[in-house]
This record gives sequence, structure tokens and C-alpha cells, in this order.
Amino acid sequence: MAHKLLIVDDAAFMRMMIKDILTKNGYDVVGEAQDGVQALEKYKELSPDLVTMDITMPEMDGITSLKEIKNFDADAKVIMCSAMGQQAMVIDAIQAGAKDFIVKPFQADRVLEAIQKALD
Repeated sequence: MAHKLLIVDDAAFMRMMIKDILTKNGYDVVGEAQDGVQALEKYKELSPDLVTMDITMPEMDGITSLKEIKNFDADAKVIMCSAMGQQAMVIDAIQAGAKDFIVKPFQADRVLEAIQKALD
């Protein structure tokens, strides 16, 4: 059975790019969210196997949302996504429980490697 994934990014273009990579490689994208608040709601509703989460978003940023999701489900698997040069945020995200980190613009191989590693 295909793994269920939730994609969280405030940019529709980025969600579309990552969704394209995932669906072409047999993953089931069960939902999308454009901010951390929606991410938490969708996580509770859809129970995905893994979440890709942007860091910088309106309403609630990715790190806060990651912490909220982890409070709800300690076993949640979340991979953070962000643009170059946000090393401090990467460290915060990993400390908050993120499984991995992918840098934009997305490299399909790197995305798939991170997801495979997090799901194994």
C-alpha cells in the first residue's frame, strides 16, 4: 500500500512541485495545507504517514506546527523544507523532532531519499 503524505507549504507552486515528485514515485498525497494551522487540522483529520513542512509560513510557522503535531502524535514523521541559508532554523526543527531537512529548490533524488529514510 502506498504511503500517505501531507504537503505543507504556503506557495502553491512548491506544493505542486513536491506533489509531482511524490506521485510519480508511487506515494499517495492525501492532503495539502498552506500554513501551520491547516497542517495541524489536516494531520488530525488524515493521519498521514509523513508530512513535508515548509518553515516560513503565515498564521503558524513550520516549527511551531511541527511541535503541535508532535504534541498530538509523538510518532509523527515530519520532514522540514526551506530555502537556503536558514541553518539556525534547521537546528531548531531537528531539535523539535523533524526527521530530516530538504532545501529548496527541490532535487527529486534528495526529496525521495529523505522520505524513504524517514519512513523506514
